[in-house]
Amino acid sequence: MTAPATSTAGAPRARRWRRRGILAASVLLTLAALLFALDRLFPLPPIDSGGAAVVVSADGTPLRNYPSRDGIWRYPVTPAQVSPRYLETLLTYEDRWFYWHPGVNPVALARAGWQWATNRRIVSGGSTLTMQTARLIDPQLAGKPSRTISAKLRQAWRAVQLEMHYSKDEILSLYLTHAPMGGIVEGVEMGSRLWLGKPASDLSPAEAAMLTALPQAPSRLRPDRHPQAAQVARDKVLDRMVERGRWTAEEVADAKIENVIAPPLRARWLAPLAAQRLLLEAGGARRRPGERPPLVASTLDADMQASVERMLLDRVDNLPPKVSMAVLVMDNDSLEIKAYAGSADFSDDSRYAHVDMVRGVRSPGSTLKPFLYAQALDEGLIHSESLLIDAPLSFGGYAPGNFQAAFSGPISVAQALQRSLNVPAVDLLDRVGPVSFASVMLAGGVRLRLPAGAEPNLSLILGGGGTTLEELVGAYRALARGGLSGRPRLRPEQPRVESRMMSAGAAWIVRDILESGGHPDRPFYESGNQGRRLAWKTGTSFGFRDAWSVGVTDRWTIGVWVGRPDGTPNPGFFGANVAAPLLQDIVAALPEGAPQPRIRPATVQAVVTCWPLGYRLGSGPTDACPEQRAAWALNDTVPPSFAGYADVTQGPLRLGGVSAGAVLRPVPGSRQVALDVDAQGAEGEVWWMLDGRVVNHGGAAHPFKLVLAQDGRYTLTVMDTKGRHDSVVFEISGVTP
Repeated sequence: MTAPATSTAGAPRARRWRRRGILAASVLLTLAALLFALDRLFPLPPIDSGGAAVVVSADGTPLRNYPSRDGIWRYPVTPAQVSPRYLETLLTYEDRWFYWHPGVNPVALARAGWQWATNRRIVSGGSTLTMQTARLIDPQLAGKPSRTISAKLRQAWRAVQLEMHYSKDEILSLYLTHAPMGGIVEGVEMGSRLWLGKPASDLSPAEAAMLTALPQAPSRLRPDRHPQAAQVARDKVLDRMVERGRWTAEEVADAKIENVIAPPLRARWLAPLAAQRLLLEAGGARRRPGERPPLVASTLDADMQASVERMLLDRVDNLPPKVSMAVLVMDNDSLEIKAYAGSADFSDDSRYAHVDMVRGVRSPGSTLKPFLYAQALDEGLIHSESLLIDAPLSFGGYAPGNFQAAFSGPISVAQALQRSLNVPAVDLLDRVGPVSFASVMLAGGVRLRLPAGAEPNLSLILGGGGTTLEELVGAYRALARGGLSGRPRLRPEQPRVESRMMSAGAAWIVRDILESGGHPDRPFYESGNQGRRLAWKTGTSFGFRDAWSVGVTDRWTIGVWVGRPDGTPNPGFFGANVAAPLLQDIVAALPEGAPQPRIRPATVQAVVTCWPLGYRLGSGPTDACPEQRAAWALNDTVPPSFAGYADVTQGPLRLGGVSAGAVLRPVPGSRQVALDVDAQGAEGEVWWMLDGRVVNHGGAAHPFKLVLAQDGRYTLTVMDTKGRHDSVVFEISGVTP
């Protein structure tokens, strides 16, 4: 039986198709091998930022630009980070077939070839976006004439290589980062930020068209120097959008109403010292020497940073020469640093502008006292109304005084902390132990630097060990977050690190004392800062070298330092009159939100105590209760006053030699009044104080001759070694002629 004719005829046809398939596959394989070989022989140049880097805030706002080795500013972005309007104008105007061609557009190249053949010169280059990107990244193409056959061939080959190694979005990202935008500016994001003052994700149609046109002739179209030329080029792009049906004529007409206006090109820096720190930390051992990461993210808030820097600049002219300031603002929940000013004015070298005093190690003065009182509460040594003594006392030869050189006698814990009295704090540290206190501070992130070979001692509580503003801010956060300190975070990738510094109850009591004085029987205190509550403490180091103020609100912890970075004293500069006003202004400017209800921990109880004995009312060894006082107690612990302290307020010491309310006059012919006064019932040594200042001390049995040569009202106080004291107020008249 004869086979159908179609069978014999189909076999040759099938063989021909197979041969053609094999031939096509061979051609493709050969072409692939050729491309692979050429790619190995002529590899793409390394693509990097050339050393250019930009440090940005949490929302992407540039804080500080670092130019490349050839002086260019760049800001790397991806297509997802720029406005869809810009991508639409770019692809419509430059390369409609970008996502479809293999790097070169055969139709466009054929048209360009025909124009060259008929005109004997290149009329249109037929460049795709990939070819333009190749020109930007190849040093042998960048900045050189592109309308030659050899340049076009090299550009086309580099474009094919880019398509072999990168995805379309990666190639587009390279263009978005390297496209020339006039002057030393490259990339759409940097161009948008510097020429338009906004991110590239927020462009209007007119702005998108202008930035699309700018790379065509970046020098001739610079919007700060040639706004009219830039506007003409922009309108050409807008017209193309109508011609190709992308936008309506009405949309384009509205866009053309916008004028092209741009400020002069200049560096606009925020947080320059923080940026320098971030750049160094982001480099490290992972990079070659001198190599910079192109984009460094931070936790900083650009608006808050700008506000803080303006406050510093407003004050700097009122400071003495060479005095600087530093400020740190931290979010209590995230531990993110939102404002970081390491110096008062980065442009003023006379004030050591390049010294970052956020990290400078300095004496903290009295700023550590809240942590000592919290530790004493946790150890059950005190409650908020425990009796302390503010008197001239010696601790193994160490005799601290107060800032005003005056003493207050018997005083409560809350009063001693709020008034930052030194003697009660040293006495309390002597009972807690300097080594134990230093360990608690270290656990909370505060490393107290001591002189070489020195051990923790009683001077720690008055600033005898160095620390930093950054460490203090992290520690003070414990007062707002249940006793947990936090390590401030400047980089978003840093982990949240918290440390237990005190109990939640101790933190609550100390914060209440710093906010309101710690009185359970009084209405809750609201500060004058728009109703927000601020717990704050000041500090002044020895010799007026450092002035501090640290504050805590529900949402923020803020630290302020004022002084000379070289450690030179500034007489008259102390925390309360220099640093505290700046702190309060910053707090008033911060967004706080609605006040949160303050929930008292279950471990904190309001109790009634007997002053000065310290006992809970009704629980003392006797029924005697000279004075009832409301107090905060921790863990229902109401300890009695320290041994011997209660006798201070009940002793028989009396001041003799002058009566209360007396008006004394000089004897005829004399220009002064001499008083012989004594301390009746005193024991040991006695200290004589005139208007709070020590004027004499000696044995209790020896009278004291007081000579006054000025009219006025005086307060004379005598105190013995047990802290017992007596005072009289009298007046001198008739001395001054």
